[in-house]
Amino acid sequence: QVSLVESGGGLVQYGGSLRLSCEISGDDSFSISDMRWWRQAPGEEREWVAALTHGNTVIYGDFARGRFAISADTSKKAFYLQMNSLKPEDTAVYFCNVDVSREGIIRGSVWGQGTQVTVSS
Repeated sequence: QVSLVESGGGLVQYGGSLRLSCEISGDDSFSISDMRWWRQAPGEEREWVAALTHGNTVIYGDFARGRFAISADTSKKAFYLQMNSLKPEDTAVYFCNVDVSREGIIRGSVWGQGTQVTVSS
């Protein structure tokens, strides 16, 4: 079993920055494949933010491109979301998510519990 714990959320003013972290722990027999960040604002659907694929390709949602940056430790025991130029519309609960594999086959998708980001105007 693999588990994820997010941290780094909080209250920030318009134009400020936050760095979210996602710590990965658990069964080392699983490998970490794609890593993603998602967010969900009150009353809204969960929205994809950014991904770092197992091939080290970085992809961003339109609203995140140029402001947010996803990265990971080389150990793949943690990954991050640097968020700059934050806006009130970025207010949401942010979730990290990974696909786990074993013997080259994706075995499942794991989610963290979420961390609240609030941007004041």
